[in-house]
Amino acid sequence: MTILELLDYTGVAVFAATGALSASRKQLDIIGFLFLAAATGIGGGTFRDVILGIPVFWVVNPTYLLVCVTVALVVFVLAHRIESRYRLLLWLDAMGVSAYCVMGAAKGYAATGSPTVAITTGVLTASFGGIIRDLLANEPSVLLRPEVYITAALIGAAAFTGATVAGAPLWVASAIGMGAAFIVRGGALRFGWRFPVYKPRPGRHPDDVM
Repeated sequence: MTILELLDYTGVAVFAATGALSASRKQLDIIGFLFLAAATGIGGGTFRDVILGIPVFWVVNPTYLLVCVTVALVVFVLAHRIESRYRLLLWLDAMGVSAYCVMGAAKGYAATGSPTVAITTGVLTASFGGIIRDLLANEPSVLLRPEVYITAALIGAAAFTGATVAGAPLWVASAIGMGAAFIVRGGALRFGWRFPVYKPRPGRHPDDVM
């Protein structure tokens, strides 16, 4: 198994676990677990492949669906043993973002040779599955949480792409990208890192505009 294949399976498995944990929080049945695990696990990669115009990865290799099914069944049996499921969901999501931003960037760069496209597909791959999960589970969206999220995927994808363009070996570039993304997202979860938020101000009076 290559490094990229390992990252792909890791991203699918971890995101599938977050989808199944969301199902456990909503006390869904086994079909709900399977659906949320699959939608979250393969959602980001599907979006990426459609945009790039390449064969969708789980259609080419249905093993990814079996990974989602296996993870959903394991979480269905063991989720009740985890007291703080939402906290675990967030940390698993951070792992998924780290793996998938690199995988998405690698596929984007391989398909187009463009660093800009690589970074963009890295961000989309890492974030879209979580967005689908929160939307389907009616959870607060990760995009609306105060601490940084998309930024972690952006930094990870950019670090991987920059290292790749500089000629670093694949495993080195992957380690750099994953490490950068996880440090940023993990720091956000642990220390509450965030950007300054927009603060609305009163608009100008019409008489001042004339």
